[in-house]
Amino acid sequence: MTPIREITNLDPARFRAEVVPGYAPVVLRGVARDWPLVAAAAQSDQAAVDYLLGFDRGAAAEAFVGPAAIKGRFFYADDMRSFNFERRQGSLADLLRYVLAIGGREDAPSVYAGALETPDAVPGLAEANPMPLVDGLGADPRIWVGNASTVSSHFDASDNVAVVAAGKRRFTLFPPDQIHNLYVGPLDHNMAGQPASMVELNNPDFERFPRFREALAHALVAELEPGDAIYIPALWWHQVDALSPFNVLMNYWWADSPDMAARFDAMVHAVLTVSHLPENRRAAWRAMFDTFVFKRHGEPAAHLAPEHRSVLGAPTPRLRDYIKGYLMRGLGRP
Repeated sequence: MTPIREITNLDPARFRAEVVPGYAPVVLRGVARDWPLVAAAAQSDQAAVDYLLGFDRGAAAEAFVGPAAIKGRFFYADDMRSFNFERRQGSLADLLRYVLAIGGREDAPSVYAGALETPDAVPGLAEANPMPLVDGLGADPRIWVGNASTVSSHFDASDNVAVVAAGKRRFTLFPPDQIHNLYVGPLDHNMAGQPASMVELNNPDFERFPRFREALAHALVAELEPGDAIYIPALWWHQVDALSPFNVLMNYWWADSPDMAARFDAMVHAVLTVSHLPENRRAAWRAMFDTFVFKRHGEPAAHLAPEHRSVLGAPTPRLRDYIKGYLMRGLGRP
């Protein structure tokens, strides 16, 4: 595995002009070193919990809880119909106290709560611990809490800045073009909304998943301390290992366009309508996609005046509404 590129003393202008357009992961060392939450975590886990409880307003939190036997790897059950953990409802305050109480126990259950929106869960926390790199991007700050855990390799549809606030984490990333070698699980039945690799990265079964060796040859890895962050571009596959008995992460996802959420849906619709065709007909549709979607031969409507390009025109709000209506009418047909 190759170490992920690192940058220190990064300002927002360079982040947006260099890092984001580069479409490659970057470790941002010390970018949150001055956070009060990081300072509290440096004192002790208890101090970090006390700091977070200062923002608590009784918010609810759903947690994944699994037996010690899963060793923090939240995944499918053997039958693939269910999972090796259960979802429990409670308060964020109780969750924080519980993770703190079981810290260091060999028989501790695996506990993980992710993507809690900070304005609801801990109002004021994001403002007290700012992340200027994402100001103005419409990023939604979220908080993740748990003990030692593994989130298997998956992708996010949005760009992401993830900040380690307490504990240590290891990030292992794979480029999007390695998807074929990651042995992806069900697209619609998964742990937390995104498809995940079926390979246990920390103990791979190469007989069952031989192509995973090729994925590992392209893997990037970094370990982050409190105050460090990582930029993860959309569609980059990543496994996240929380390595400490008590871990807190804050992350910021942002959309690059209003259509972001529909891209995966578009792919699934193509799976339904195109993927089962004979190879020669799939090849014909590939030519369509290459021309109109991926623009391999240049702008497909360049020979038309702008006012005659219709759905191939520039994506204005009005055109988006028209295309959505066009698609809805088509989807409504038997």
